[in-house]
Amino acid sequence: MKLSAVILTRNEEKNIGRCLDGLKWCDEIIVIDDFSADKTTKIARSRGAKIFKRKLNNNFAAQRNFGLEKAENDWVLFVDADEVASPTLAANIVRRIKENKYNGFLISRKEVFAGKLLHCADKPIWDWSLGSIKLIRLGKKRAGRWQGKVHERWEIKGAVGKTKGYLLHYSFPNLTTALTKINCYTAIAAKNLYQQGKKTSSIQIILYPLGKFIKNFFWHQGFRDGTTGFIHCLLMSLHSFLVRGKLWQARIKEDK
Repeated sequence: MKLSAVILTRNEEKNIGRCLDGLKWCDEIIVIDDFSADKTTKIARSRGAKIFKRKLNNNFAAQRNFGLEKAENDWVLFVDADEVASPTLAANIVRRIKENKYNGFLISRKEVFAGKLLHCADKPIWDWSLGSIKLIRLGKKRAGRWQGKVHERWEIKGAVGKTKGYLLHYSFPNLTTALTKINCYTAIAAKNLYQQGKKTSSIQIILYPLGKFIKNFFWHQGFRDGTTGFIHCLLMSLHSFLVRGKLWQARIKEDK
């Protein structure tokens, strides 16, 4: 069984080399680039990746589905430019796709914020291991499609298994990058909710961010990471606040 890796990029010259170096074991590497203005595509091409230019148009699912169409192999792995596959994950993927028992696989992802590996994850408070979340990132090309313009998900038909190893997610190297990305993603999310006819209220604007902070800092153990964990949890709460605040703002403009 051969495997294609797909990466979405836009101005990722600081991350793309590290990401591609962790994918040398893949049979094909495809980069779907949203017309980067830096050296992203030059670096990717120098490492043997196939480059396709396509506007994102604030629709991540459509961009990933375009990557699915361009992949030449039966199995496809999606890795973000700010992620790195661990050697254990690479070896396990090669073995699991040869078994051909599943149509897709959940892959663990561990967060690195400001250079620190975080404990905060989607798990109960009594689990004191280093944190991770699990995402469907590996699947058969024809087993499903990506859904959702932002925070998209791969809807796989059939059985989904689990892998060993993980992706390291270098999400926010610093606060400036974090705030820039959060502002971008929340604008897309709010616009998507607006187009769906969703509304918000002052109660939601207050309780959603507060609830998210409590969940991440206490239940998901963000407190174990000290000041770094506290700031990261605050940023996640800011994300929730901005989505609903921007949705409220759009509704206000509509009423004028």
